[in-house]
Amino acid sequence: MSGDEVRYERRGAAAVLTIDRPGRRNAVDAATAAALREGLERFEADPDARVLVLTGAGEAFCAGADLKALDLDVDHPGGPMGFTRLTPSKPAIAAIEGWCLAGGLELALWCDLRIATAAATFGCFERRWGVPLIDGGTQRLPRVVGMGRALDLILTGRPVEAEEALAIGLVTEVVEPGRQLERALELAERLASFPQETMLSDRRAAIEGAGLPLAEGIGLEHRLGREVLEAAARGAARFAGGEGRHGEGA
Repeated sequence: MSGDEVRYERRGAAAVLTIDRPGRRNAVDAATAAALREGLERFEADPDARVLVLTGAGEAFCAGADLKALDLDVDHPGGPMGFTRLTPSKPAIAAIEGWCLAGGLELALWCDLRIATAAATFGCFERRWGVPLIDGGTQRLPRVVGMGRALDLILTGRPVEAEEALAIGLVTEVVEPGRQLERALELAERLASFPQETMLSDRRAAIEGAGLPLAEGIGLEHRLGREVLEAAARGAARFAGGEGRHGEGA
């Protein structure tokens, strides 16, 4: 990958994408955004990388856009922060410690799951500076925590500690300090162990159906489900043969 702003490495079934600007609390400038897009493209092109894990170096996940640089391209089709206007074809997990603010929160919301430590702090801090949410935050936050809670965070810009973030569904799990990446990788291996065709089909139905009327969403689920019936039949045959009884392997 170009530059030193972002590190890409394979860890088992996961691709780990690390924002590596600890001196700037991993704030994103134009070069970092470009490196994040390149990392996503590399992940998508690798069939053996089944889950993307996004994290930050040092004591912060990401403090948002680098307001000292002011060089982000707000009109970039991928999104100013890198890839926030794109949807990955495979699951993504955010491994969060420390600050997860403004555009950094929007990066975390881009992921399917969020693992955080008790030291993590979340918030739409761009509210304090009159900067709009333009990396999907106004659309993804309500989908994750509900409109009422989302408007509370968007309008007030208040900080949210890990315990509250877990209670409102903003994070999936809270772990011990320093264990966020380890736990995200464990979860990535679990997702990678499932039959991929049906898992990815169900994920797509949930994501694409979120904004549809119920009848249309059910229709989408039906269409996508029919496309993976062959894989489903293989799984059903394994179960009928005795595999996975009593919750084993579930």
